[in-house]
Order: sequence, then C-alpha cells, then structure tokens
Amino acid sequence: MPQPDSTTAPHTERKSLTSAEIGAVAHLYRGEVYRSTIWRTRLDTTTNWSVVTLGLALSISFASPDASPLPLALVGVLIVFFLILEARRYRYFNVWRARARWMETHFYAPLLHDGDLHMEENWQKTLASDYMRPAYHVSFLTAIGRRIRRNYLWILLIQSLAFAGKLAVHPTPVTSLEQAFRRADIGPLPGEFIVAISTLYIMAWIGIAIWSSRRDAQRARARGSQSSMG
Repeated sequence: MPQPDSTTAPHTERKSLTSAEIGAVAHLYRGEVYRSTIWRTRLDTTTNWSVVTLGLALSISFASPDASPLPLALVGVLIVFFLILEARRYRYFNVWRARARWMETHFYAPLLHDGDLHMEENWQKTLASDYMRPAYHVSFLTAIGRRIRRNYLWILLIQSLAFAGKLAVHPTPVTSLEQAFRRADIGPLPGEFIVAISTLYIMAWIGIAIWSSRRDAQRARARGSQSSMG
C-alpha cells in the first residue's frame, strides 16, 4: 500500500470519524443546545424582573400628581442589580452557545455542504481543550455591554425619560429650570446633584454598550484569521 508523502500529510490530512464517534458528537451537540436553551431562559427571567419592577415604579410615581418621583430613581438600583446578575448568567450561556456553534460550523456545516467530512484541521482539539480547561469566553464587562445592547438600554432609557417627565409635568407643568431642580431634590441632596448623577448614570451604560460593540467587532475580525471560540 503506498504511503502518503511525509512532506504534505501533516498539512492536508483530516481525521475521519467513525459512525460511533459521529453519534457521540451528535449527542454532545444535543446536550450543549439543551444547556444553552436553559441558560437562555434564565436570561429572559432577569429581564422580566427588570421590566416588572420598572412598571411598578412607573405606576407608583404617576399614580397622582403629588406622588414622589423617588421610586423612579430607586428602581435604577434594582435594574443595575438585575443587569449584573444577567451578565453573570450570560457568561455561562455563552460557553454552551459557543460550543454548540463550534460544532455547527466545523462539523455539521462541512457534512451538509458536500456530503462528506472535510473538516477544518484541529477543530476537535480546540473543542477538547475547551472541555478540559473550561473558561469564560467573554469578560464580565463585555457581557454587561451585550445585555445593555440587547435589552437594558431601552429599559434604562425609559426609566430616565420617565423620571424627567415626572419632573416636567407633575404636579403642574414646569415653568423654569430652577423649578425642575427643586422637584428633583431628595432629602439633603440638591436637585442639581440628582440630575447630574442621573445623566452620568445613563451615559455610563451607553458608553459601555458602545465599547462592547467595538470590542465584539474586533473579536469578529480576529476570528476570521485564527481559530478560536466565543
């Protein structure tokens, strides 16, 4: 039997999987899809908590013209807490999603494309390394930015606009900037300080969202030139 040329074999050889191994990969893929689905559901749960608490704060603050805008400010603490919790869950979800996507692009796509397994070299080693040394594929700050872009930016904007609207219309339409500041007073804290903190609050989250978007674009370009997961 002729032997392959030793000068070319390391660069062109692809490991062929047996029927048993293909079945094992199929079961592994189903397991990763199941785990990613479970964690995706958990992401929806924290988003729902944020929407419900914001809706409750809106109901309390706009219940009457004399109602305080304070609930709209305090609900921001809960929203940030839910955002942090959701970002933590997203990092777990991203592990399972990345593994499932890796098998889709490097195993199933070549299989369906031409009816034969012409898989990328060393794709199994990359997947095996991720199983042997599991780690998050994105940073915590990137996870926060992604969740802001997907859901929380709109929740935070609604909260900020509702707070500004409450100051502007209740109990009567505002007639001066000074009057709006006085309505924003919270105990010993002057309205100017509250408005400044509120502006910094929303701008900081927008900044994180923009930063994470650019970071993801860089990661996408890097994946085009080297083999990596996440």
